[in-house]
Amino acid sequence: MVNMKLVLLGPPGSGKGTQAKLIVKDFNIPQISTGDLLRAAIKKSTELGLKAKKFMNTGKLVPDDIVLQLLKERLNQDDCIRGFILDGYPRNLSQAQDLKMITNIDFVINIEVNYGLLIERITGRRTCKQCGAIYHIKYSPSKKEGICDKCSGRLFQREDDVEETVKKRIATYEHETKPLIEFYQQQGILERLTSDGTIDEMYQKFSSLLRMKFQLQE
Repeated sequence: MVNMKLVLLGPPGSGKGTQAKLIVKDFNIPQISTGDLLRAAIKKSTELGLKAKKFMNTGKLVPDDIVLQLLKERLNQDDCIRGFILDGYPRNLSQAQDLKMITNIDFVINIEVNYGLLIERITGRRTCKQCGAIYHIKYSPSKKEGICDKCSGRLFQREDDVEETVKKRIATYEHETKPLIEFYQQQGILERLTSDGTIDEMYQKFSSLLRMKFQLQE
């Protein structure tokens, strides 16, 4: 039985979340988000959830040790026996070193994308205030400008999608993630993929790479 423990790296808007969902469906391993783990623990009022809530209520980041404990509990569940994909974790070198204490990662894929294209992708996004549907002014526009096709709600640009904010997010990613890329490269488990096609074309790259790495049949 193949054990496929994966980490996907990539700047905001690189498509790693979309590709992760396709990998989950194709290879039958769970996608694990530390953000989802925190929200679930808080909702259930678990001991760790209550600890995390104290920090979040005051606008502070939840300490890495709490996140790591939540992650350790999740990785011990039965559906992770065949592996998993980590979504949004680790974000920096310190978290990668912590992760190494609780599990070994088999493979890391770093999605590389032209930042001009990335900014165009993100700043062109428009979201429906009513139903949350997402459009793009260039790649997938609504039939009527500014109006949602599904519910006729108003479309707007999220604060996170404004160009100045996007550039700051990319700069933060570059600062935190460069050492992380080097960390996994030194272990010989990092592969780079360029995001330069459609979602389906990119997934063909991901799928082929994973099947070759883990010696799986089509």
